Amino acid sequence: LDDRAEKFLNEKNVVTDFLGKVEEKTGIKKKILAFGAVSVTGLYLVYGYGASLLCNLIGFVYPAYYSIKAIESPSKEDDTKWLTYWVVYGVFSLGEFFSDIFLYWFPFYYAFKCLFLLWCMAPMSWNGSQVIYNKVVRPVFLRHEATVDNMVSNLSGKAMSAAENLTREVLSNLVKNKALVTPVSPVAQSEAKSLPSSSTAASSSKTAPSQPSDERPVRICHD
Repeated sequence: LDDRAEKFLNEKNVVTDFLGKVEEKTGIKKKILAFGAVSVTGLYLVYGYGASLLCNLIGFVYPAYYSIKAIESPSKEDDTKWLTYWVVYGVFSLGEFFSDIFLYWFPFYYAFKCLFLLWCMAPMSWNGSQVIYNKVVRPVFLRHEATVDNMVSNLSGKAMSAAENLTREVLSNLVKNKALVTPVSPVAQSEAKSLPSSSTAASSSKTAPSQPSDERPVRICHD
């Protein structure tokens, strides 16, 4: 562990760069600074406020940083390593969600949780994520893999059919509502009012009274 800690402190990353700057200003070795930071963090997890947030940050920030580096690297071994960690982390978080109400009152719970997460991400062959995945997660997954695949395929098929039926029904309702609510344009209404129908014109010609003629007979008188 001492050799691995020394190797980690000699690597080039954000933590070692920060410790290096502190070492230049204070003259204290990086190894002592790291030990002091770990001790203060442990005491804060036991007695400090917001221990849950600090513990979750420890279990997320460092693995997320190295997961991104693994994605960008050409090697696939580190990808498998950090994928294994995230699977175990997800299983642990799911179990913690249902048991947190009881574990919250357990003394030094967050300190033990932080130690567990550090064990899962430790740079060694027998770290927690490898042990838990090979001993617990993988056997359970292989035993129920076919059942889970069938269940997922059935659920996906039902979801797709339900979405298609819902989309078809919504579209048909929109078409019906558009046909019922389509208004008549004002230009057509004005044209309809200005042009009388043929039946109205015929009836008006029939009922119109005849005008009396003003012409009268002219009588010629001869002397």
